[in-house]
Amino acid sequence: MPDPFSQLVPEARVFLSELSRNNNREWFNDNKIRYEAQLKTPALHLLNQIATQIGDGVTTKLFRPQRDVRFSKDKTPYNTHLHMLWLMPGSGTRPALFFGIGFDYVSVGGGIMGFDKTALTSWRSSVDGPLGSELVEVIDDSTSKDFRLSEPELKRVPAPFDKEHPRGELLRRKSLTLWNDLQESQLSSPTTAITETLSGLRPLFEVLARML
Repeated sequence: MPDPFSQLVPEARVFLSELSRNNNREWFNDNKIRYEAQLKTPALHLLNQIATQIGDGVTTKLFRPQRDVRFSKDKTPYNTHLHMLWLMPGSGTRPALFFGIGFDYVSVGGGIMGFDKTALTSWRSSVDGPLGSELVEVIDDSTSKDFRLSEPELKRVPAPFDKEHPRGELLRRKSLTLWNDLQESQLSSPTTAITETLSGLRPLFEVLARML
């Protein structure tokens, strides 16, 4: 059976490519009906469909197209990507599943996009302990299956940890995400790609939930 969202990626990429060349309110307003029909509406339906598969307690979000330009030198008003997420059930800091479409990429990923102060303290303590070794095994297994690991944000291992700490790369992080960059052959079946990626990320989500 064909994926009901088979046109989402190609239509979104065409729209976003055109938007990148016409990033102004006049063009967007002239094409708002097209944005609603080809990007927003199917994206909301996709969010709901995957949420049903995940189960009760999941929170969904479709990121708005407008950029927050208040503190940016770049004043172009619109994002040239379509991003959405599913926040996993639970309490406190929770892993999320992400799906992003740009005119030059399509990726599914998951993890924690940013640790708040409390979560960062728990993260570093857990990385320094037995759960840190377990997380390394999960990451190594995922990257061996072509998941892409996000880069650490800090250049140095933070105090009070030894700069030669065996898990220093993890201690230099303020977030942790793994990404599946989709190939052209996968773009006509985003539902399958998202579902399979979620399955592959379950071990990461499980250990992160225990760490945080």
